[in-house]
Amino acid sequence: MAPDNKLTQVQDPIHSASPAVRQIIERVLELEKDRLDRNDRGVIHTDILNIVKEAVQ
Repeated sequence: MAPDNKLTQVQDPIHSASPAVRQIIERVLELEKDRLDRNDRGVIHTDILNIVKEAVQ
């Protein structure tokens, strides 16, 4: 399988998701990027839970 096909398979569920789900995904990705930039290896599940709670409200 070509690398482009794998990328498409990963991105398809994101592109077809509802706006609320896309917002959650984008915020979690941004959180992960920030943590990687800072070499922060701490617990992240609380931050993700807060993102989901905010989106649901």
